[in-house]
Amino acid sequence: MNETHPPVHVLILAGGAGTRFWPASRAARPKQLLPLLGGEPLIAATARRVLPLCARGASAGWERLWVATGRRLVAPTRAALPEVPERRLLVEPAPRNTAPCIGWAAATVARDDPEAVLVVLPSDHHIADVPRFLEVLRAAVASARGGAITTVGIRPTHPETGFGYIEAEEAEEAAGARGASPRRVLRFVEKPSRERAEAFLASGRFLWNAGMFIFRAGDMTAAIRAHLPALAEGLDEIDRAASLGAEAEAEAVERVFPRLPAISIDHGVMEHVSGLAVVPGDFGWSDVGSWQSAWELADKDARGNSAPEGSVLIDARDNHVVDLRARPGDAPGARRTIALLGVEGLVVVETDDALLIVPRDRSQDVKLVVDALKAEGQDRLT
Repeated sequence: MNETHPPVHVLILAGGAGTRFWPASRAARPKQLLPLLGGEPLIAATARRVLPLCARGASAGWERLWVATGRRLVAPTRAALPEVPERRLLVEPAPRNTAPCIGWAAATVARDDPEAVLVVLPSDHHIADVPRFLEVLRAAVASARGGAITTVGIRPTHPETGFGYIEAEEAEEAAGARGASPRRVLRFVEKPSRERAEAFLASGRFLWNAGMFIFRAGDMTAAIRAHLPALAEGLDEIDRAASLGAEAEAEAVERVFPRLPAISIDHGVMEHVSGLAVVPGDFGWSDVGSWQSAWELADKDARGNSAPEGSVLIDARDNHVVDLRARPGDAPGARRTIALLGVEGLVVVETDDALLIVPRDRSQDVKLVVDALKAEGQDRLT
Protein backbone atom coordinates (compact mmCIF):
# COMPACT_ATOMS: atom_id res chain seq x y z
CA MET A 1 0.00 0.00 0.00
CA ASN A 2 1.14 3.56 -0.76
CA GLU A 3 2.62 5.15 2.36
CA THR A 4 0.84 8.45 1.56
CA HIS A 5 -2.56 6.83 2.03
CA PRO A 6 -4.30 6.70 5.42
CA PRO A 7 -3.60 3.35 7.11
CA VAL A 8 -5.59 0.15 6.80
CA HIS A 9 -6.92 -1.47 9.97
CA VAL A 10 -8.46 -4.94 10.20
CA LEU A 11 -11.24 -5.94 12.58
CA ILE A 12 -11.67 -9.69 13.18
CA LEU A 13 -15.10 -10.67 14.49
CA ALA A 14 -14.53 -13.43 17.04
CA GLY A 15 -17.47 -13.49 19.40
CA GLY A 16 -19.34 -16.54 18.09
CA ALA A 17 -20.18 -19.61 20.12
CA GLY A 18 -20.80 -22.15 17.38
CA THR A 19 -22.39 -25.51 18.06
CA ARG A 20 -21.83 -27.17 14.68
CA PHE A 21 -18.41 -28.54 15.68
CA TRP A 22 -19.40 -30.20 18.93
CA PRO A 23 -17.73 -31.90 20.77
CA ALA A 24 -14.60 -29.99 19.66
CA SER A 25 -16.32 -26.62 20.00
CA ARG A 26 -17.85 -25.51 23.29
CA ALA A 27 -19.17 -22.21 24.62
CA ALA A 28 -15.70 -21.42 25.96
CA ARG A 29 -13.90 -22.81 22.88
CA PRO A 30 -15.80 -21.88 19.71
CA LYS A 31 -14.84 -22.81 16.18
CA GLN A 32 -12.37 -19.97 15.55
CA LEU A 33 -10.16 -21.20 18.40
CA LEU A 34 -9.84 -24.72 16.99
CA PRO A 35 -7.19 -26.05 14.56
CA LEU A 36 -9.89 -27.66 12.45
CA LEU A 37 -7.72 -27.81 9.35
CA GLY A 38 -4.50 -28.77 11.14
CA GLY A 39 -1.84 -26.42 12.43
CA GLU A 40 -2.94 -23.21 14.10
CA PRO A 41 -6.44 -22.09 15.17
CA LEU A 42 -8.61 -20.59 12.44
CA ILE A 43 -8.45 -17.13 14.03
CA ALA A 44 -4.64 -17.16 13.95
CA ALA A 45 -4.65 -18.12 10.27
CA THR A 46 -7.13 -15.28 9.60
CA ALA A 47 -4.88 -12.74 11.30
CA ARG A 48 -1.64 -13.81 9.64
CA ARG A 49 -2.98 -13.77 6.11
CA VAL A 50 -4.19 -10.14 6.40
CA LEU A 51 -1.08 -8.71 8.08
CA PRO A 52 0.31 -7.47 4.71
CA LEU A 53 -2.69 -5.13 4.48
CA CYS A 54 -1.91 -3.59 7.87
CA ALA A 55 1.89 -3.42 7.53
CA ARG A 56 3.27 0.09 7.14
CA GLY A 57 6.95 0.97 6.99
CA ALA A 58 8.81 -1.17 9.51
CA SER A 59 5.56 -2.17 11.25
CA ALA A 60 4.50 -5.81 10.99
CA GLY A 61 0.86 -4.73 11.17
CA TRP A 62 -0.22 -6.10 14.56
CA GLU A 63 -0.82 -2.55 15.88
CA ARG A 64 -3.60 -2.11 13.33
CA LEU A 65 -5.28 -5.45 13.91
CA TRP A 66 -8.36 -5.41 16.16
CA VAL A 67 -10.33 -8.33 17.57
CA ALA A 68 -13.93 -8.09 18.81
CA THR A 69 -14.83 -10.88 21.20
CA GLY A 70 -16.82 -11.68 24.32
CA ARG A 71 -15.54 -11.56 27.88
CA ARG A 72 -15.53 -15.33 28.30
CA LEU A 73 -13.25 -15.69 25.25
CA VAL A 74 -10.59 -13.11 26.10
CA ALA A 75 -8.07 -15.55 27.60
CA PRO A 76 -8.20 -18.19 24.83
CA THR A 77 -8.24 -15.48 22.16
CA ARG A 78 -5.12 -13.89 23.60
CA ALA A 79 -3.50 -17.32 23.74
CA ALA A 80 -4.27 -17.84 20.04
CA LEU A 81 -3.10 -14.31 19.10
CA PRO A 82 -0.39 -13.27 21.58
CA GLU A 83 0.96 -10.69 19.11
CA VAL A 84 -2.20 -8.56 19.21
CA PRO A 85 -1.78 -5.71 21.73
CA GLU A 86 -4.23 -5.94 24.62
CA ARG A 87 -5.64 -2.48 23.82
CA ARG A 88 -6.68 -3.80 20.40
CA LEU A 89 -9.13 -6.28 21.94
CA LEU A 90 -12.67 -4.92 21.93
CA VAL A 91 -14.31 -6.93 24.69
CA GLU A 92 -18.10 -6.94 24.43
CA PRO A 93 -19.84 -7.09 27.82
CA ALA A 94 -22.87 -8.71 26.15
CA PRO A 95 -23.53 -10.20 22.70
CA ARG A 96 -25.35 -7.61 20.53
CA ASN A 97 -24.78 -8.98 17.00
CA THR A 98 -22.37 -7.37 14.51
CA ALA A 99 -23.56 -3.77 14.07
CA PRO A 100 -22.62 -2.60 17.61
CA CYS A 101 -19.12 -4.11 17.61
CA ILE A 102 -18.38 -2.90 14.06
CA GLY A 103 -19.70 0.55 14.96
CA TRP A 104 -17.60 0.58 18.13
CA ALA A 105 -14.47 -0.32 16.17
CA ALA A 106 -15.20 2.29 13.48
CA ALA A 107 -15.78 5.01 16.05
CA THR A 108 -12.58 4.06 17.90
CA VAL A 109 -10.46 4.15 14.74
CA ALA A 110 -12.16 7.37 13.59
CA ARG A 111 -11.01 9.20 16.74
CA ASP A 112 -7.47 9.16 15.38
CA ASP A 113 -8.17 9.14 11.65
CA PRO A 114 -11.66 9.12 10.11
CA GLU A 115 -10.04 8.52 6.69
CA ALA A 116 -8.46 5.25 7.85
CA VAL A 117 -9.90 2.18 6.15
CA LEU A 118 -11.29 -0.64 8.27
CA VAL A 119 -11.50 -4.18 6.83
CA VAL A 120 -14.00 -6.34 8.74
CA LEU A 121 -13.57 -10.12 8.48
CA PRO A 122 -15.03 -13.22 10.13
CA SER A 123 -12.52 -15.12 12.27
CA ASP A 124 -13.33 -18.67 11.22
CA HIS A 125 -13.19 -18.96 7.43
CA HIS A 126 -10.70 -20.79 5.20
CA ILE A 127 -8.94 -19.19 2.24
CA ALA A 128 -7.06 -21.47 -0.16
CA ASP A 129 -5.51 -18.78 -2.44
CA VAL A 130 -4.15 -16.11 -0.10
CA PRO A 131 -2.40 -13.97 -2.78
CA ARG A 132 -5.65 -13.78 -4.75
CA PHE A 133 -7.57 -12.99 -1.55
CA LEU A 134 -5.23 -10.08 -0.79
CA GLU A 135 -5.61 -8.84 -4.37
CA VAL A 136 -9.39 -8.73 -3.94
CA LEU A 137 -9.13 -7.02 -0.55
CA ARG A 138 -6.76 -4.39 -1.97
CA ALA A 139 -9.32 -3.65 -4.70
CA ALA A 140 -11.97 -3.31 -1.99
CA VAL A 141 -9.72 -1.00 0.04
CA ALA A 142 -9.23 1.20 -3.04
CA SER A 143 -13.01 1.30 -3.50
CA ALA A 144 -13.50 2.27 0.14
CA ARG A 145 -10.87 5.01 -0.12
CA GLY A 146 -12.95 6.41 -2.96
CA GLY A 147 -15.88 6.80 -0.57
CA ALA A 148 -17.92 3.61 -1.21
CA ILE A 149 -18.75 1.27 1.63
CA THR A 150 -17.66 -1.99 0.02
CA THR A 151 -18.16 -5.71 0.52
CA VAL A 152 -16.59 -8.82 -0.99
CA GLY A 153 -18.87 -11.31 -2.72
CA ILE A 154 -17.85 -14.89 -3.46
CA ARG A 155 -18.52 -16.16 -6.96
CA PRO A 156 -20.91 -19.08 -6.40
CA THR A 157 -19.85 -22.53 -7.57
CA HIS A 158 -23.17 -24.27 -6.93
CA PRO A 159 -26.77 -23.36 -5.96
CA GLU A 160 -26.11 -23.06 -2.22
CA THR A 161 -29.18 -22.52 -0.01
CA GLY A 162 -27.23 -21.94 3.22
CA PHE A 163 -25.78 -18.52 2.32
CA GLY A 164 -27.23 -15.10 1.73
CA TYR A 165 -26.64 -13.57 -1.71
CA ILE A 166 -25.67 -10.17 -3.13
CA GLU A 167 -27.01 -9.07 -6.51
CA ALA A 168 -24.52 -6.91 -8.41
CA GLU A 169 -25.42 -4.44 -11.14
CA GLU A 170 -23.27 -5.93 -13.90
CA ALA A 171 -23.03 -9.50 -15.17
CA GLU A 172 -20.04 -11.61 -14.26
CA GLU A 173 -16.99 -11.61 -16.53
CA ALA A 174 -16.56 -14.30 -19.15
CA ALA A 175 -15.41 -17.70 -17.92
CA GLY A 176 -11.77 -17.60 -16.91
CA ALA A 177 -11.66 -13.86 -16.23
CA ARG A 178 -10.42 -12.97 -12.75
CA GLY A 179 -10.46 -9.18 -12.59
CA ALA A 180 -11.13 -7.71 -9.14
CA SER A 181 -13.16 -4.59 -9.84
CA PRO A 182 -16.04 -3.19 -7.76
CA ARG A 183 -19.66 -3.34 -8.93
CA ARG A 184 -22.68 -1.50 -7.58
CA VAL A 185 -24.80 -3.57 -5.21
CA LEU A 186 -28.46 -3.84 -6.21
CA ARG A 187 -29.73 -5.77 -3.19
CA PHE A 188 -29.03 -8.33 -0.49
CA VAL A 189 -31.08 -11.54 -0.58
CA GLU A 190 -31.74 -13.87 2.35
CA LYS A 191 -30.95 -17.59 2.11
CA PRO A 192 -32.97 -18.77 -0.91
CA SER A 193 -34.87 -21.90 -1.79
CA ARG A 194 -33.13 -24.43 -4.02
CA GLU A 195 -35.09 -23.20 -7.05
CA ARG A 196 -34.13 -19.56 -6.44
CA ALA A 197 -30.50 -20.49 -5.78
CA GLU A 198 -30.36 -22.27 -9.14
CA ALA A 199 -31.79 -19.17 -10.82
CA PHE A 200 -29.24 -16.96 -9.05
CA LEU A 201 -26.38 -19.15 -10.24
CA ALA A 202 -27.64 -19.19 -13.82
CA SER A 203 -28.05 -15.40 -13.96
CA GLY A 204 -24.38 -14.66 -13.25
CA ARG A 205 -25.37 -11.55 -11.27
CA PHE A 206 -25.41 -13.04 -7.78
CA LEU A 207 -22.57 -13.57 -5.30
CA TRP A 208 -22.42 -15.28 -1.92
CA ASN A 209 -22.39 -12.90 1.03
CA ALA A 210 -19.30 -13.87 3.04
CA GLY A 211 -19.65 -11.18 5.72
CA MET A 212 -16.60 -9.12 4.68
CA PHE A 213 -16.98 -5.32 4.78
CA ILE A 214 -14.51 -2.55 3.94
CA PHE A 215 -15.02 1.18 4.58
CA ARG A 216 -13.47 4.38 5.81
CA ALA A 217 -14.06 4.67 9.54
CA GLY A 218 -15.79 8.02 9.19
CA ASP A 219 -18.09 6.71 6.45
CA MET A 220 -19.34 3.88 8.65
CA THR A 221 -19.97 6.14 11.65
CA ALA A 222 -21.96 8.45 9.34
CA ALA A 223 -23.95 5.50 7.94
CA ILE A 224 -24.78 4.28 11.45
CA ARG A 225 -25.90 7.77 12.40
CA ALA A 226 -28.22 7.83 9.38
CA HIS A 227 -29.68 4.33 9.66
CA LEU A 228 -29.23 3.27 13.31
CA PRO A 229 -29.59 6.46 15.39
CA ALA A 230 -30.04 4.57 18.67
CA LEU A 231 -26.71 2.80 18.09
CA ALA A 232 -25.05 6.09 17.15
CA GLU A 233 -26.29 7.67 20.38
CA GLY A 234 -24.79 4.88 22.46
CA LEU A 235 -21.47 5.02 20.60
CA ASP A 236 -21.36 8.80 21.13
CA GLU A 237 -21.72 8.21 24.86
CA ILE A 238 -18.75 5.82 24.79
CA ASP A 239 -16.79 8.32 22.71
CA ARG A 240 -17.40 11.14 25.18
CA ALA A 241 -16.22 8.93 28.02
CA ALA A 242 -13.11 7.96 26.04
CA SER A 243 -12.05 11.61 25.98
CA LEU A 244 -11.80 11.39 29.79
CA GLY A 245 -9.44 8.42 29.75
CA ALA A 246 -9.29 4.63 29.47
CA GLU A 247 -10.98 3.98 32.82
CA ALA A 248 -13.96 6.19 31.99
CA GLU A 249 -14.24 4.55 28.58
CA ALA A 250 -14.24 1.06 30.09
CA GLU A 251 -16.98 2.06 32.53
CA ALA A 252 -19.06 3.51 29.69
CA VAL A 253 -18.69 0.33 27.62
CA GLU A 254 -19.92 -1.76 30.56
CA ARG A 255 -22.87 0.57 31.06
CA VAL A 256 -23.84 1.33 27.47
CA PHE A 257 -23.01 -1.73 25.36
CA PRO A 258 -25.60 -4.15 26.83
CA ARG A 259 -28.43 -1.76 25.90
CA LEU A 260 -27.33 -1.12 22.31
CA PRO A 261 -29.70 -2.48 19.64
CA ALA A 262 -28.95 -6.11 18.80
CA ILE A 263 -28.84 -6.09 15.00
CA SER A 264 -26.52 -7.28 12.26
CA ILE A 265 -24.54 -4.83 10.15
CA ASP A 266 -26.23 -6.34 7.08
CA HIS A 267 -29.78 -5.58 8.20
CA GLY A 268 -28.98 -2.41 10.11
CA VAL A 269 -26.73 -0.61 7.62
CA MET A 270 -25.67 -2.44 4.45
CA GLU A 271 -29.17 -3.04 3.11
CA HIS A 272 -29.94 0.69 3.37
CA VAL A 273 -26.73 2.36 2.16
CA SER A 274 -26.80 3.95 -1.29
CA GLY A 275 -23.76 3.49 -3.49
CA LEU A 276 -22.70 0.25 -1.82
CA ALA A 277 -20.04 -1.61 -3.85
CA VAL A 278 -19.05 -5.28 -4.07
CA VAL A 279 -15.80 -6.79 -5.34
CA PRO A 280 -16.29 -10.34 -6.68
CA GLY A 281 -13.77 -12.90 -5.46
CA ASP A 282 -12.78 -16.47 -6.27
CA PHE A 283 -9.97 -17.44 -3.91
CA GLY A 284 -10.96 -20.85 -2.57
CA TRP A 285 -13.26 -19.56 0.16
CA SER A 286 -15.07 -21.78 2.66
CA ASP A 287 -16.97 -20.80 5.78
CA VAL A 288 -15.99 -24.19 7.29
CA GLY A 289 -19.59 -24.54 8.38
CA SER A 290 -19.70 -28.19 9.46
CA TRP A 291 -17.70 -31.37 9.93
CA GLN A 292 -18.65 -32.13 6.33
CA SER A 293 -16.83 -29.04 5.05
CA ALA A 294 -13.88 -29.79 7.34
CA TRP A 295 -13.61 -33.22 5.69
CA GLU A 296 -13.81 -31.62 2.23
CA LEU A 297 -10.84 -29.35 3.07
CA ALA A 298 -8.75 -31.98 4.88
CA ASP A 299 -5.92 -34.06 3.46
CA LYS A 300 -7.26 -37.54 2.64
CA ASP A 301 -5.90 -40.94 1.70
CA ALA A 302 -6.64 -42.76 -1.56
CA ARG A 303 -9.98 -43.96 -0.14
CA GLY A 304 -11.11 -40.52 0.96
CA ASN A 305 -10.39 -40.98 4.67
CA SER A 306 -9.04 -38.16 6.80
CA ALA A 307 -7.72 -39.67 10.03
CA PRO A 308 -4.87 -39.27 12.56
CA GLU A 309 -1.60 -41.03 11.89
CA GLY A 310 -1.71 -44.56 13.27
CA SER A 311 -5.44 -45.08 12.70
CA VAL A 312 -6.48 -48.52 11.43
CA LEU A 313 -8.77 -48.23 8.40
CA ILE A 314 -10.04 -51.45 6.81
CA ASP A 315 -12.61 -51.38 4.01
CA ALA A 316 -13.34 -47.82 5.14
CA ARG A 317 -14.09 -44.93 2.78
CA ASP A 318 -14.76 -41.21 2.96
CA ASN A 319 -14.59 -40.93 6.75
CA HIS A 320 -13.42 -37.96 8.83
CA VAL A 321 -11.74 -38.90 12.10
CA VAL A 322 -10.58 -36.29 14.62
CA ASP A 323 -8.77 -37.22 17.83
CA LEU A 324 -8.57 -34.23 20.16
CA ARG A 325 -7.32 -36.34 23.06
CA ALA A 326 -3.86 -36.34 21.53
CA ARG A 327 -1.42 -33.98 23.18
CA PRO A 328 1.67 -32.43 21.57
CA GLY A 329 4.69 -34.53 22.41
CA ASP A 330 2.76 -37.67 23.30
CA ALA A 331 4.48 -40.89 22.34
CA PRO A 332 2.43 -42.91 19.81
CA GLY A 333 1.80 -45.63 22.38
CA ALA A 334 0.29 -43.12 24.79
CA ARG A 335 -2.58 -42.32 22.43
CA ARG A 336 -5.70 -44.38 21.84
CA THR A 337 -5.75 -46.26 18.54
CA ILE A 338 -8.85 -45.59 16.45
CA ALA A 339 -9.99 -48.35 14.08
CA LEU A 340 -12.72 -48.22 11.45
CA LEU A 341 -13.87 -51.42 9.72
CA GLY A 342 -16.36 -51.63 6.88
CA VAL A 343 -17.87 -48.15 7.29
CA GLU A 344 -18.08 -45.14 5.04
CA GLY A 345 -19.17 -41.53 5.19
CA LEU A 346 -18.80 -41.15 8.96
CA VAL A 347 -17.56 -38.33 11.17
CA VAL A 348 -15.87 -39.59 14.34
CA VAL A 349 -14.69 -36.97 16.84
CA GLU A 350 -13.19 -37.83 20.22
CA THR A 351 -12.37 -35.42 23.04
CA ASP A 352 -11.43 -36.01 26.66
CA ASP A 353 -15.09 -36.11 27.74
CA ALA A 354 -17.18 -36.88 24.65
CA LEU A 355 -17.37 -39.02 21.52
CA LEU A 356 -19.39 -38.09 18.43
CA ILE A 357 -20.26 -40.52 15.63
CA VAL A 358 -22.51 -39.15 12.89
CA PRO A 359 -23.03 -39.72 9.16
CA ARG A 360 -21.18 -37.00 7.27
CA ASP A 361 -24.33 -36.00 5.43
CA ARG A 362 -26.01 -35.24 8.77
CA SER A 363 -23.16 -33.21 10.23
CA GLN A 364 -25.27 -30.04 10.03
CA ASP A 365 -27.52 -31.60 12.69
CA VAL A 366 -24.83 -31.81 15.39
CA LYS A 367 -26.39 -28.79 17.11
CA LEU A 368 -29.31 -31.11 18.00
CA VAL A 369 -26.92 -32.96 20.32
CA VAL A 370 -26.04 -29.69 22.03
CA ASP A 371 -29.73 -28.86 22.42
CA ALA A 372 -30.37 -32.28 23.96
CA LEU A 373 -27.48 -31.91 26.41
CA LYS A 374 -28.75 -28.50 27.51
CA ALA A 375 -32.26 -29.90 27.96
CA GLU A 376 -30.80 -32.59 30.21
CA GLY A 377 -28.89 -30.02 32.27
CA GLN A 378 -25.46 -31.17 31.10
CA ASP A 379 -24.19 -27.67 30.43
CA ARG A 380 -20.61 -28.66 31.26
CA LEU A 381 -20.55 -30.56 27.96
CA THR A 382 -21.74 -27.61 25.89
